[in-house]
Amino acid sequence: MYPRHIAPLLADALSDTPVVLVNGARQSGKSTLVQSQAAAEGAPRQYLTLDDAVVLNAARSDPAGFVNALQGAVTLDEVQRAPGLFLAIKAAVDRGRQPGKFLLTGSADVLLLPGIADSLAGRMEVLSLWPLSCAEMAGSPSLNRADALFQADWSALKVVPCERVELVSHLLAGGFADAVARTGARRREAWFDSYVQAILQRDVRDLANIEQLTEIPNLLQLLATRSGTLLNFAELSRTAGLPQSTLKRYFALLEMLFLVVRLPSWERNPGKRLVKAPKVFLPDSGLLNHFMAATADSLMAKPGLPGGMVETFVLAELLKHVAFSAQGLSLWHYRTQTHIEVDFLLENRLGQITGIEVKASATVDSKDFKGLRHLQETEPAIFQHGVVLYAGREVVPFGDQLWAVPLSFWWAADRA
Repeated sequence: MYPRHIAPLLADALSDTPVVLVNGARQSGKSTLVQSQAAAEGAPRQYLTLDDAVVLNAARSDPAGFVNALQGAVTLDEVQRAPGLFLAIKAAVDRGRQPGKFLLTGSADVLLLPGIADSLAGRMEVLSLWPLSCAEMAGSPSLNRADALFQADWSALKVVPCERVELVSHLLAGGFADAVARTGARRREAWFDSYVQAILQRDVRDLANIEQLTEIPNLLQLLATRSGTLLNFAELSRTAGLPQSTLKRYFALLEMLFLVVRLPSWERNPGKRLVKAPKVFLPDSGLLNHFMAATADSLMAKPGLPGGMVETFVLAELLKHVAFSAQGLSLWHYRTQTHIEVDFLLENRLGQITGIEVKASATVDSKDFKGLRHLQETEPAIFQHGVVLYAGREVVPFGDQLWAVPLSFWWAADRA
């Protein structure tokens, strides 16, 4: 079992919060995490999964009776399958606020379901569990690498040269544990095929009444080709041959299932952030490459790597580390009306920012810092650092507060 970044946060939340929800995509490791947490607690905790037809039927037919019959601490897995449980859990918590009473997992973002966010406000803590990070796979999950980037402090890591073969391996594997375990290309392809089909047949049918399920994987494949670009519903609608109303409904469903992510645009005036176009990503490079039909041979044969693919990989790693950031970091992208861009921007609770650019090449020059220098000049009071992540060999300073850092930063081992 891989050590997980959010395990300490989960233990802390259960010590003082009546309801704790672990949210994340299917196969991201939620069930394994909550069962290992139950074993670590030492006290008995009942475990029920709503993937069991009998449990699901009981929860749906009489949510209040189901919850009232539960004795002691309980884990309810895949709780999104019976949204009626949330009001019953609220009532139970209001009768007696026992810390750690309800540990829930969801393979859909239940906070997007109508009425759910309000029903447990002040009673529930939500933790995000993404698929495995490179650090978790390397067995060094304790150091938060988003915080390290924000502070430009990688002294605790042995940053080694980014070897092309290793980078390609990470790009193709992604973070789903079962996909990572399948080193053969055909077996990994079969796993991703089964994964998408399982989501279509189970989660999509549970959450939405969609007649043409074939349109969802087609849309995912289209979004894979757009990963890392600005979200443009009008263009997507024309290309996909779907009405915008239908497209937005499908897109919202994919967001709810953690299969696509919108990355909002940063603006110093918070009121303006919502009017700028977000970027869209598939938040797992393995799934992205599955839809792109990329292989190790095809990637190694090219002189360079696709920029959108590497940017998607970095987005996924950032999401995994932002989820347990001690700095309370939030993640954005930066783009001006004159098309000056910075791929990613980390912002802390004080409004300070660090910019991150991603380069798929093994070399970096001064031009690659154009967006970061613009950010440094226009926001000098809050700018902390600028980092270009590249497929090279050395950590190199490029001027005041500016750095080039190998992409191997993500899987570098801790210093002894």
